[in-house]
Amino acid sequence: MTEDGQMNTCEEYREAVGADPSFDGGASHLTNCASCQEFRREMQALDQQLGRALALTVPDLAMPELPEIDTSNVAALPRRRLGTPAWLAVAATVTIAAFIGFRGLDDGLPTATSLSDQIVAHLTHEPYALRVTNEAVTDTRLARVVPASIATMDHSAGLITYAQSCKINGRDVPHLVIQGARGPVTILLMPEEMVNGNSEFSDDTIDGVILKVGDGSIAIIGEKGESLENIEKRVKNSVTWDI
Repeated sequence: MTEDGQMNTCEEYREAVGADPSFDGGASHLTNCASCQEFRREMQALDQQLGRALALTVPDLAMPELPEIDTSNVAALPRRRLGTPAWLAVAATVTIAAFIGFRGLDDGLPTATSLSDQIVAHLTHEPYALRVTNEAVTDTRLARVVPASIATMDHSAGLITYAQSCKINGRDVPHLVIQGARGPVTILLMPEEMVNGNSEFSDDTIDGVILKVGDGSIAIIGEKGESLENIEKRVKNSVTWDI
């Protein structure tokens, strides 16, 4: 990046636009780069589509009318000053009620309870990573996302077109994308995520597998029908944990 905030490379510009589709600090780069112009249009269209999907209409809520109370049969309670034990009891009651209330709210929402659930939930938040392209990330970018302190990775896994550090299960992990036969394939390197063995997961649009690799694991997710076996072998052979 130059001193005036302009982007020198497509990688820098696309990373900025991926984080904020309204970003225009790379105007100079954008003027001379048709592929980045197209990328920005795609990101802005996706941003608008997500905005429309999240524009929920909330109905007006009306408070119910309360019946009138016959105060002639109501006795006033004597006022008492609450001592410390009484205040602690009230505070404990409020805390427990709040906890139960929040748990009740949570019970009505979908929660990611397994590693595969968290992986799928994460992928839905980064749809721009799954671009069909033949443009590989730079070695500098790959080394920044997969530093030697985490793992050593060569290019035998395939054409790496996306590299970003993301959080899965509370840990920072390298999130990579390679180009498969049916489309982009996601690879998550999780050196500190121990699993008992290999496991598969899928839904209507994706097939995925979590592989036990040494003391860690690797997740591979592709489009429905993508043959993951060859990719699994290439990825396992290309990665050596250094953590």
